[in-house]
Amino acid sequence: MHDPRFDKLAQSLVSFSTSLKKGDKALIDAFDIPSEMTVALVRAVRDAGGLPYVQLHQGVVSRAMAQVASDAQLEVSSAIELARMKKMDAYIALRGGANITEMSDVPPEQMKLVARKMKPVLDWRVKKTRWCVLRWPSSSMAQLAGMSTEAFEKFYFDVCTLDYSKMVPGMKALKALMDRTDKVHIRGPGTDLSFSIKDIPAIPCGGKHNIPDGEVFTAPVKNSVEGYVTYNAPTIYQGTAFDNVRLEFKAGRIVGATANNTQKLNEILDSDPGARYIGEFAIAFNPYILKPMRDILFDEKISGSFHFTPGQCYEDTENGNRSQVHWDMVNIQRKDWGGGTIHFDGKLVREDGVFVPKSLHGLNPENLV
Repeated sequence: MHDPRFDKLAQSLVSFSTSLKKGDKALIDAFDIPSEMTVALVRAVRDAGGLPYVQLHQGVVSRAMAQVASDAQLEVSSAIELARMKKMDAYIALRGGANITEMSDVPPEQMKLVARKMKPVLDWRVKKTRWCVLRWPSSSMAQLAGMSTEAFEKFYFDVCTLDYSKMVPGMKALKALMDRTDKVHIRGPGTDLSFSIKDIPAIPCGGKHNIPDGEVFTAPVKNSVEGYVTYNAPTIYQGTAFDNVRLEFKAGRIVGATANNTQKLNEILDSDPGARYIGEFAIAFNPYILKPMRDILFDEKISGSFHFTPGQCYEDTENGNRSQVHWDMVNIQRKDWGGGTIHFDGKLVREDGVFVPKSLHGLNPENLV
């Protein structure tokens, strides 16, 4: 049976997120999603006057390929994928699958090899196409969110078809404030963190690349981070689940790291020198996302949260840090999660997840739903 919500989401991805125009070539990357949704995207691209191209993936097959991937094999795959990506104007990826930890038993060295060899394709896609990536709802995601499958699907479509244009004025104001800020001070339970963001641009994200969306991100000056942070949202990285991650910093570097799996945490942070420095700082405000579910495309947008990311910085917010790791870890500062404050240059910007300056009130939940 056709679900009209598929058409609404496809239309939003084509018309708003990737702004498809007549003659644009769009690659639809479909990972274990219903064929009806892939068809809805094909039709939406066609209706916009674009040329749709489709690639289908299955998680169990991707896992098998990653387990046996070799350097020579990936050289060929990367060359083929890059040649195709260079012909695309837009890229839309929907990533589903019943098991979000499908890749958890692929050896880390294999995951690193795949990531390194396929990086030119990723770089071209990010820099040269209008792209958008989102997860697809599944029973396993519903379980992680503590919801029934039906309730989670409703939540998913509410979040993903939010009118993101409402965020624009508030995001512009927050960007302007961050662009002129030097010192950031964040406090909360288990957290007392200070760093500089001076002269590093802030980038607003309101439905153009990742869905769901709702954040403004930048990066700290690499060696400026001091103090400690405790992430009260659970996280998952390379198929391994982590809880109660606590990081301690000195001169920008992570000098202490503990969690429920401290050994594995430190193994990841020792992947390369840059993994122990921070590549991203972001403030999030999606009004529909209120609790974590170990899916970072959702969790990093939680209303009243921030994320502070070990590893690679983004080119748009260059702070000089290089790493194969980019691990978004989330701290929720709403009252129901223990509260907390963010100060810019000594002035209170957000308290218990609520923006204080009048210019930022448009990002508070009551003004976005």
